[in-house]
Amino acid sequence: MHVLLLGGHGKVALHLTPLLLNRGWSVTSVVRNPAHEVEILALGQGRKGTVKVLLSNLEDVKSPSDAQVIVDTVGPDYVVWSAGAGGVGGPERTIAIDQEAAKHFMTASFAAPGISKFLMVSYLGSRRNQPSWMPDDQWAGIMKTNFEIIPTYAKAKKEADEYMTALAALQKRAPGPTRPFQAINLRPGVLLDQPATRKVELGITPLGRGSVTREDVAIVADLLLSRADTEGWIDLVNGEEDVEEAVERVAREKVDAVAGEDIEGMIKRFFP
Repeated sequence: MHVLLLGGHGKVALHLTPLLLNRGWSVTSVVRNPAHEVEILALGQGRKGTVKVLLSNLEDVKSPSDAQVIVDTVGPDYVVWSAGAGGVGGPERTIAIDQEAAKHFMTASFAAPGISKFLMVSYLGSRRNQPSWMPDDQWAGIMKTNFEIIPTYAKAKKEADEYMTALAALQKRAPGPTRPFQAINLRPGVLLDQPATRKVELGITPLGRGSVTREDVAIVADLLLSRADTEGWIDLVNGEEDVEEAVERVAREKVDAVAGEDIEGMIKRFFP
């Protein structure tokens, strides 16, 4: 398999790259800064797969056709979005990358006949409605974060997530035979830099402000991509369940944290 990894120098992506390479897959890592190329290429040393670096500024992706150029150049089987403005450059840059560029890559990827998986690394609090499994105090924490602490980022992620959900729903409803496609929205809590614990709470969680190591996020992303039966919104914080068992359970039980959100409303808003 060939993976297009957008945001290849992000901390989650740097953990994810060697995991994908260990499967014998190839990775094309998209980064903006040429100074990061050597570090990323070094991740391929001694691995089964090969890694390449594509220099591109995602802020310059202004349309689906711009994204299509990169998709066509790379020719991936899977696409992983692990990019973001990271709070640098003001609200306009956050909207340009976390929202608009993400949507453009989804449009291009969902339409590409050779792509069968799109994994978005999102954010646990990216939702409109309080889920039935989350206590009021935890939901209040999400609301405070979304509207007072990181309002632009939260808005951008919610827009991108809902667009992805609408695209995935429409694809399943398309007339005629549908090709297999996994739209995976991985939604970690507060990100930590500590080493992986390999113990998680996955699928849904009452912990609106729970935390998880970036390395564990990468491990879960790798495991989700390795299967043909994972899709939907998958919340993630560190917990007590073994990570492999958690992924197996979520896939088997078809857990989807989109429950309680208005998917029909998403479709009508983006595709009236």
